[in-house]
Amino acid sequence: MKKVTLMAMLALGMTLFSGLAFVSGCASVTGKTAGELVDDASITTEANQIIVKDQDAKFLKIDVSSTTGKVVLAGFIHDRSAEARIVAKIKQIRGVKSVESNLTVEVKK
Repeated sequence: MKKVTLMAMLALGMTLFSGLAFVSGCASVTGKTAGELVDDASITTEANQIIVKDQDAKFLKIDVSSTTGKVVLAGFIHDRSAEARIVAKIKQIRGVKSVESNLTVEVKK
């Protein structure tokens, strides 16, 4: 009975060790941990919500990307005051380290 228990514990230990090696290997392949991926995704989602709720930006095409808490905005905006307002709100999102705005003021025709 003790030999079976010892073998079962050894098998369980090997399984846990190989699982840990697999999970830590995933972080080295992408360069990001699972937590960083989730944080960046939630930052991007919150930033997009801010843009959609803004009266001056909700109908414009603004791309948002986030990598390790660094947010980049690209696209068009009506004026610089709307850009400043959006950037200020995005900076308040938990986990945001910086916001780089590559927004271009849309020329009215």
